[in-house]
Amino acid sequence: MRTASDLLLNAALVLLVIAGALLLVRVGRGPSMLDRAVSVDVAAVLIIAGIGVHAAMTYTRYYLSIMLVLSFLGFTSSVAIARFIALRDRPRTKERP
Repeated sequence: MRTASDLLLNAALVLLVIAGALLLVRVGRGPSMLDRAVSVDVAAVLIIAGIGVHAAMTYTRYYLSIMLVLSFLGFTSSVAIARFIALRDRPRTKERP
């Protein structure tokens, strides 16, 4: 049974590397700031997934707390970027005299 799990974990690792390569293409070609912000958020998810695959391959639980902290930081950065873009793109109202 260990061979099947090793095969699946290696397949997951290969898919994560392919997704990372496609992500770099998207970051480079992203036409807007929002596309690049979403790409950075996906990069955080890919890093967390890669750590999870590594933890499963080495049979360690020590990486789970690191994954939790990184997921919190990824969520916080996504909210901060969304607020920054929303404030920047807000239409300006004319002031009344």
